[in-house]
Amino acid sequence: MKLIFATGNQNKMREIRAIFGNNDMEILSMKEAGISVDVDENGQSFEENSLIKARAIHEATGELVLADDSGLCIDYLNGEPGIYSARYLGEDTSYDIKNKELIRRLEGVPDEKRTARFVCAVAAVLPDGTELCVRGTMEGRIAYEQAGENGFGYDPIFFLPEYGKTSAEISPEEKNAISHRGKALRMMRKELEKYGCFENTDPQ
Repeated sequence: MKLIFATGNQNKMREIRAIFGNNDMEILSMKEAGISVDVDENGQSFEENSLIKARAIHEATGELVLADDSGLCIDYLNGEPGIYSARYLGEDTSYDIKNKELIRRLEGVPDEKRTARFVCAVAAVLPDGTELCVRGTMEGRIAYEQAGENGFGYDPIFFLPEYGKTSAEISPEEKNAISHRGKALRMMRKELEKYGCFENTDPQ
């Protein structure tokens, strides 16, 4: 059995292989599976967008397909950039510019009002067409300056009070344990275990 993850992002592939990799299933990115499908992510929520992607790749392959949609939601900015996180200020705009702009927009805003969260919805379409969707979140706040080299995207401005660091300053292992995508992928794995796609890894 194959599992195709609807992404070309190698950072995401490392995360999914770390969580799903202890089995005999072949885990492939779209590129590795030889799939080139242009998907119009026109949903109004993370869940809708992840399902749109998973359905499109499942229709093309008939395999077990997972897809995610994730983003940064800042409370002070009414949830922005939200589902438009990847397209904020334009799809080709660097995250350095995006991060600097978000810090600028929160200039003078105190700690207690800089609350934010990373959100990740992971959808699955099983070979028989069954659809599943879960959501994971990681709570934090927006830092006053960028810091860290370990992460990508908005990680350098996402401050984790319990660590006293941004999510780009903690190790990949620490991040996988608490990240929105890590949580959502582990929840999805448990859902897929119920359908016999994976062996149950719960010692209970």
